[in-house]
Amino acid sequence: MPRIWCAISGHGYGHAAQVVPVLNELGRRHPELTVILRTTVPGTFFASRLTVPWELSVQAQDVGCVQLGPLTIDIPATWRAYHHFHETWEQRVADECDVLKRDAPDLVLSNISYLALEAGSRTGVPAIAYGSLAWDHILQELLDSHNPEHAHIVGHIRDVYKRAEFAIRLSPALSMDAFSHHKDVGPIGYSLPREGQPSKAKILRNSSDGPIVLVALGGVPMDSLPFHEIDQLAPFQLILDMPLPSKFSRLRSSSQFDMSFMELFGGADIILSKPGYGTVIEAVAAGTPIIYVRRYNFADEDVLVEYAHRYGRAVELSKDEFYAGSWQKALTEIQALPLPREAPPESGVSAAADVLDPYL
Repeated sequence: MPRIWCAISGHGYGHAAQVVPVLNELGRRHPELTVILRTTVPGTFFASRLTVPWELSVQAQDVGCVQLGPLTIDIPATWRAYHHFHETWEQRVADECDVLKRDAPDLVLSNISYLALEAGSRTGVPAIAYGSLAWDHILQELLDSHNPEHAHIVGHIRDVYKRAEFAIRLSPALSMDAFSHHKDVGPIGYSLPREGQPSKAKILRNSSDGPIVLVALGGVPMDSLPFHEIDQLAPFQLILDMPLPSKFSRLRSSSQFDMSFMELFGGADIILSKPGYGTVIEAVAAGTPIIYVRRYNFADEDVLVEYAHRYGRAVELSKDEFYAGSWQKALTEIQALPLPREAPPESGVSAAADVLDPYL
């Protein structure tokens, strides 16, 4: 019975969203496949998405970045977290090796944990990196050149990445040049309901008195928004992926609906989010316009923004406008954009599964 140990970064939900379609495809090819999800991403995320038998093994796989809300990285706290992570490195690796030996998988698939790659290397289990970015590149953008520990941590991450068999690099991606070599595949996102299929979200949209805007900034929760200001954005109906402090005429929380997040995503007329990988790929694939709020210190934003404008309909909303509730101009602009001239690249799901197949 083939088994994959899938180590997933808990920094938001984007890393998990990248691996689910390929695991599902491998499960279709290998009906006896089981998956161990080694991650801090909650099981509720996988429950409505992952179709192969899976087991959740909760353990932090990396630091990622420490966030002050969905749009701001707490740089000092991030480096403190990396200091602690690396200070306890040998014990962490030993713990991972023990669990790997116990579970005896055929393959370690890591998005994009260097801890899992180290454990795979030490236990002799083939370990393959998978994703559109690597943490050494992200941290390089945040590095203080006057702090030698920062450079040491980045160097350590790069050294471990070199121990992977190779990296499956999802388009659009950063260079990921720490890995010995890459196998490039097309963009990978979760398949949304096809046009014409029954969808509770589409019924909801048709009964609305204005376009539905889904406001979702990934797995990092929002604390607050200018609710009263955005409640005035007629004729739009806004669904927020967060609890609301009171009742509003145009605002509703996603928790009010008896449907999955992906059903809401598939039924929305406009997505308002940060330019994260999963959001951009899925919005473009579905033909849904996206209003994005840039962070400006996360290294993969440029390639994702370029992708959104090239293959989709996209408008930028500044951070100041976002937090002030000044969304009307962007909402008006996005509706006036013409359809893109260029179709997005073919999905990389089948190609990625082809690469992983021999290990099963």
